[in-house]
Amino acid sequence: MSEAHATQRDTVAIGRFIERYAAMLADAGMQRMAARVFVALLCEDSGRMTATDMAESLQVSPAAISGAVRYLSQVNMLQREREPGSRRDYYVIKDDLWYDAITRREQTMHRWESTMREGMELLGEQTPAGLRWKETLEFYDFMHERLPTFMDEWKQRRAQLHRKWGLSD
Repeated sequence: MSEAHATQRDTVAIGRFIERYAAMLADAGMQRMAARVFVALLCEDSGRMTATDMAESLQVSPAAISGAVRYLSQVNMLQREREPGSRRDYYVIKDDLWYDAITRREQTMHRWESTMREGMELLGEQTPAGLRWKETLEFYDFMHERLPTFMDEWKQRRAQLHRKWGLSD
């Protein structure tokens, strides 16, 4: 965090916020330490920290950070960077993280469809269980139809917001 911002922010309150939001993510299914690391990175102005920085900030061992960043890298929520000539790795929140997450989820849903269709057919399309699978497939079809428009609208809105905030796209 830059010196100017560091003096204006309540680090204790930020620490409590990180723990509170990380707990919400953990309740939703994310690994607890990964959630803490993720939220800490989101709270960092640069969106970038070393493992040592994270361990100090979260008051945990470097080993705990290692497992968390490995998980977050595997699910494409952060990326590792190294500056030329440096031996230190920096972990960085990916640009447009949520857009990428939704796109990946939609691709996963596509992969599930053939197996779900098989289950629907095995159970019988008109049975209560088969109808649940059929409705799920219809929901996925609906999502696949609407998602491209939604995502295009987000790209436009994000560009407008960046211009409004004076950020480069």
